[in-house]
Amino acid sequence: MSGCVFRLHSTLELPLEDLEDYFDDDPDLPPEIDDVDITRRNNTLILKAVSDDESISKYTPTAQLKASVTETRVYEEEPPRAGGPQWMDDEEEEIPSELVEFACFKGDRETVLQNTALQYPMFLVLREIALMAEKGTLTAITNTDDELHATRIVEGEERPASVEVVESPQGNGEGNGGVNWRDNEFISD
Repeated sequence: MSGCVFRLHSTLELPLEDLEDYFDDDPDLPPEIDDVDITRRNNTLILKAVSDDESISKYTPTAQLKASVTETRVYEEEPPRAGGPQWMDDEEEEIPSELVEFACFKGDRETVLQNTALQYPMFLVLREIALMAEKGTLTAITNTDDELHATRIVEGEERPASVEVVESPQGNGEGNGGVNWRDNEFISD
């Protein structure tokens, strides 16, 4: 399967533990990807495609997904009190919480999906991650079999998307709001 990714924007966030569990469970990867290497460097997570094609040199950088890792305090719901509010309590009950690490795939194509070898198959991996994410969106324009495809996933749910081709405002020539430097009366010869 060949394809390419023209545009991509991601604001996906999901618990790092869920992401690791997904790859530990041996997911169905695109046929061009043999495995995904996961490397963590401080607060950066890199998911690198390992090719099953031996014609790709070991020195060729394959596509990789890049995420930042952040810690967020997640609060459990406050337990309901029997009998309504108790005004006599001077002590406030502490709401149970825990620190959870999140993988955040945020940015445009060059920030989230890097390198061109196996780029489209790695986009398909990101698409599967987006379907697991409870927070954030993934929008993309891709090309497979000479057809443009729009992808839009919001909070783990696929939504309708379309590609619209419009005329670029820069191609209008006169009246585009720019300065005509050749015939500018304020510039002297």
